Amino acid sequence: MRLKTPADVKKIREGGKLLASIVHKVASAAEPGISTAELNALAEKLISEVGGTPSFKGFHGYPAAACISINEELVHGIPRADKKVRSGDIVSVDIGLKFKGRFTDMAVTVPVGKVDKKTKQLIKITKRALEVAIQETRPNKTLGDVGHAIQHFIEAKGYGVVRSLVGHGVGFEVHEEPRVPNFGQRGEGELLVEGMVLAYEPMVTIGSHEVITEKDEWTIRTNDKSLSAHFEHTIAVTKKGCIILTKE
Repeated sequence: MRLKTPADVKKIREGGKLLASIVHKVASAAEPGISTAELNALAEKLISEVGGTPSFKGFHGYPAAACISINEELVHGIPRADKKVRSGDIVSVDIGLKFKGRFTDMAVTVPVGKVDKKTKQLIKITKRALEVAIQETRPNKTLGDVGHAIQHFIEAKGYGVVRSLVGHGVGFEVHEEPRVPNFGQRGEGELLVEGMVLAYEPMVTIGSHEVITEKDEWTIRTNDKSLSAHFEHTIAVTKKGCIILTKE
């Protein structure tokens, strides 16, 4: 793990601000009838307009700029022209940006049209879990403290915490050490120190936490096909706590 200097964090924040705008614009375009390929094309267009590079495209062979995952699909949904968004769906938009040599990562989950109360609650709880992680973050805490806070909050609400997928370090590369689980024990795991830049990304299910990979070898969905949601921010650990780098 390479710690980031204040100058590094400033550069990462510059890209993160742009990425936040891009993610929100793509998520806002998730209306009934649009294809996930069209959402990906919009992401590519917006990234090009700001002078960035889509960091996911080509990463370990991933074919697109954005991961667009629907309903029981948790992450890494490959955009397709024949995959249309429908009213009642929930759509996860996950995008990585390389800007001025620095990397940021962000995801949101949004409802499309009218969704039921339990679906709205899933989205609300997942977003809140990310906020809980951020509030827990400060020097001399551990990644176990952060994971425990996320897990306790989510499970107390009756939801599943995905264990086979985790957050990660970011900044100089798309993915860096350390791994950042959404579960854990207080006092365990790596110590948080000033200069860490991390991607926190709670992944929550209405049913079982178990997931499987689809035949395309990328899309990961819940094993029981229950709804899932995903939120992510890139954050930097500071002397007093942390700052969100992927924020407009």
